[in-house]
Amino acid sequence: MQGAFVNQGNPNPALVRHTVYGPVRGADDSASSGTHAWKGIPFAKPPVGELRWCAPVEPDPWTEPRWATCFGPASAQYGLIHGPGLNNTYDDTIASSLGQAVGNEDCLYLNIWRPATADRDLPVILFIHGGANLTGFTADPVYDGAELARSAHAVVVTANFRLGVLGWFNLPQLKAGQDPLGDTGNYGTLDQIQVLRFIRDNIAEFGGNSGNVTVMGQSAGAMNVHALLTSPVVLEAKPQLFHRAVLMSGALALASELPPGSIPTLQPVAYSQTQGRALLNALVIADGFAADDASADAWVAAQVPDFVADYLRSKSPQELFTQVLRKLLPVGLGIASLIPEGAVVANSPLTAIKAGAYLKVPLILSTTRDEAKLFQSFLALSPLLGGLPGLIVSDATRLKLMRDFQPDAPQTLGVTDLIQPAYLPVEAPGTGYEARMALLNHIFFVVNLEAMLQALTPQQSDIWLYRFDWDEEPAPWDVVYGAAHLFDTPFVFGTFGPSVFSNAICSQANEGGRLALSQAMMNALSAFARTGDPNHEGLGLTWPIWPAKLIFDATRSEKILSVI
Repeated sequence: MQGAFVNQGNPNPALVRHTVYGPVRGADDSASSGTHAWKGIPFAKPPVGELRWCAPVEPDPWTEPRWATCFGPASAQYGLIHGPGLNNTYDDTIASSLGQAVGNEDCLYLNIWRPATADRDLPVILFIHGGANLTGFTADPVYDGAELARSAHAVVVTANFRLGVLGWFNLPQLKAGQDPLGDTGNYGTLDQIQVLRFIRDNIAEFGGNSGNVTVMGQSAGAMNVHALLTSPVVLEAKPQLFHRAVLMSGALALASELPPGSIPTLQPVAYSQTQGRALLNALVIADGFAADDASADAWVAAQVPDFVADYLRSKSPQELFTQVLRKLLPVGLGIASLIPEGAVVANSPLTAIKAGAYLKVPLILSTTRDEAKLFQSFLALSPLLGGLPGLIVSDATRLKLMRDFQPDAPQTLGVTDLIQPAYLPVEAPGTGYEARMALLNHIFFVVNLEAMLQALTPQQSDIWLYRFDWDEEPAPWDVVYGAAHLFDTPFVFGTFGPSVFSNAICSQANEGGRLALSQAMMNALSAFARTGDPNHEGLGLTWPIWPAKLIFDATRSEKILSVI
């Protein structure tokens, strides 16, 4: 699949590195970014055909140097605003492919950046992208690891993994008993563990220290890190697969572990069982083998398991996603949840932490002040939240408005062009946009983070917490988004080039403070990856351990760090 994408960087014969599977030839980007990069390295066989819904299998070895100068295909997914579009990059096709199948099942590739130096034993940072485990791709410009690798003087790794019903799926007919880990249905989690094994076995070739690996994830990526911390597979791995962790805006909790009315980030096993049955029945009905769920159940029961498994594997991603969108999503079965079955994902990651059954490593946990402002549609979930979507524009229109936005020109676009009238004025007590978002933020993000902190605090002290408060976007995006979920990610990567939200975030007016804050965040991450403590001489203050928290903020011209 690599030939489908344009090579990026300057291939250099001197940048051949030997993995346990075969040699790869990287790109010399030292002139532009001060880094060397290897992109699109396979870490498993393509999970297609008989390998769909199986644990990842190591790739077949090769002997000739393999070009590693372009990203591998994005994981198969249906188009969302944070997705890869039709071309595995940020372009106009993101808006035109919403709800369509994009990406490719042949997706298990990783990318490596390192400083263009001869230094060895560098700390390693593996980043796991967010996107609700439904969407996302490592070729997203926000996740380009060059600036972080250069600034943090570290080896940075990103990787695609299976998403949605291809990544987490629970159906008895797929469980042949010969693949115990694969039978758990946590294929995306197993992909991430396979990436950690690749790092353990190969990262020294790229100058990294396999004994100093930081796993960092944002949103669903942070939930995945929580799962890895408590996974029995990870706990049993020798040598240890990672040694520090950063969880940006994400943690795992079941509804039973949260206050009533909260939005849980983990569903019980019964959810995945119901979801699997619903998707199978929807396909059977769509093919005319049954008229309703009862007759679909009967048809399925009459088939041998191997036939059902082959039937499911014969379906294209588009056929699967069509039924997810049309039949599962309207009845609350469209989300992707890790499956807490106890072998790959703990029965309760929170309970595992409370029992000390987790990988006790130094931790950074974080939140943004206005997390919920990325999830305006969630206000329609409940009358208590308002009962109407927060915005009056579609995702396609919003994407176009952000793409065409001129951040340093006089503005005609205002909050009334974007925000639901019922939530205006935005500062109205109780009913305004700010109040609604604050409530959503509490029941969705705050309670999940607090549950994890409460579980961790008796177990270890080396926990640092930050909150990202930066909201210096050009109007009206400063109100619409503010310090929204995901908006700290480009600061951590130092990536402010073309991407979904770049025009909403970036202006010449805010450049000074924005870049200074980004550098401060990368420097703290560098210190943490190197020593297990984010404090360093250049921070300008002491970042105390939890329960204190560091506030990352900036004016338009300079960074502002404080402790509360």
